[in-house]
Amino acid sequence: MPAIDIEPAGTPDRPAQHAALVTPSDSVDLPNVSRSIYVAVAGDVSLIMQDGTLFTWPGMAVGYHPIRVTRIRATGTTATGIVALW
Repeated sequence: MPAIDIEPAGTPDRPAQHAALVTPSDSVDLPNVSRSIYVAVAGDVSLIMQDGTLFTWPGMAVGYHPIRVTRIRATGTTATGIVALW
């Protein structure tokens, strides 16, 4: 099932209302398109952007990252403690 985009158009600065710990998967989308992700332990993050682009972010630092993604992939992801916010 594809990720649902609940983000109203024109509200990029609205704070997140939901959060969920991510279990990286090569086949299962997040339940919703993220507003951002949080990484607790730095490492590579392989993800699929909202536009469908596959990207591996090398050495993603600990902290919040304002990126809209539909999936965090297991293959290529070494970071842990990933939380999706939407």
